[in-house]
Amino acid sequence: MRVLHIAYQRLRSYGPRRVSWAEKMNFGLIRNDHYVHTFSDRDVAAFEAPLGIRELGYTKANHRLLSVSEAFEPDLIIIGHSDIVSDKTVAEMRRQHPSCRIIHCNCDPLFVPSNVERIRRYAKQVDAIFVTTGRRELRQFEGLGAKVYHIPNPVDASVEVLDNSLKADLDIDLLFCGNATGHTQRYELLELLKVELATELNFKTYGCFGEPPVWGRDYDRVLARTRMALNLNRQDCDYWYSSDRMAQLAGNGILFFTHSATRFDELLPEHSAVYFRDKDDLLAKVRRFSADDAMRREWAARCRNFFHKEMNSGLYSQFILEATFEQPFSHDYVWARDINSYGSVT
Repeated sequence: MRVLHIAYQRLRSYGPRRVSWAEKMNFGLIRNDHYVHTFSDRDVAAFEAPLGIRELGYTKANHRLLSVSEAFEPDLIIIGHSDIVSDKTVAEMRRQHPSCRIIHCNCDPLFVPSNVERIRRYAKQVDAIFVTTGRRELRQFEGLGAKVYHIPNPVDASVEVLDNSLKADLDIDLLFCGNATGHTQRYELLELLKVELATELNFKTYGCFGEPPVWGRDYDRVLARTRMALNLNRQDCDYWYSSDRMAQLAGNGILFFTHSATRFDELLPEHSAVYFRDKDDLLAKVRRFSADDAMRREWAARCRNFFHKEMNSGLYSQFILEATFEQPFSHDYVWARDINSYGSVT
């Protein structure tokens, strides 16, 4: 299958960045024998704009995308987190290729109002939408035109290459990386933990409290030193929602703590992730696993094995194609056991 994937590639970062969910999707599609062409809409807009001012290049980027679409003749068009691709361009690509399916994949949270509007806009134009929040929260997008599916954040065997569950000589006891400050109060919890654990653990908080964030290989090197980590979303309120941080931690054999409100206990195996209710519960569990390294390693190994076996980029990409083209599911996808390939609940 020929796949045109519209996704920001951060070409101008020239190296210091983390692998994105969009790249993992590409890796999975290619491993499944599909031909993928990526169109980096934001980069093209900047390259085509006067003085490199991205906003001045939106019209030209849409023209370039239509040229690529016409030349490439895709069977499937995947639109990522794009606010550049216009409704007119989506309609024109459909006119160019009437038998082509068009979908929107979205890994941003629903507590950001602009992202909800983005999803609603695409749901009226495309054949299917795939969102990294559980279906319970996705009902608001049903009936707009597109089929609605949940997807997880996947691991990839070429990216999550560490297995810290096998290691005992790790000098970072607890880690949190994150620099987003909008729509969140998580820094209040982090500050309290810093005070409580100051004399007990080596707790690193890159991107917080004036400490610079880490990217690219620097981020990989930090993960390679880490025993346990916090999976704190900007808000922990939506069913089965997490940033891609969870896959990065689990896939590298790092035991992670996540809020019980997101109900990942319904998706992940027992004794893999550690769930907490509040600050006191989190503190008690951090101390418990810090004191019992054998248990830390056992739980982290179980979680890592689960992610690499059941939530990898190959299955992730395969599921998206099967759902889009309404094919019978070829695998018992753990995140989609309650739905049919054509989107209805079983």
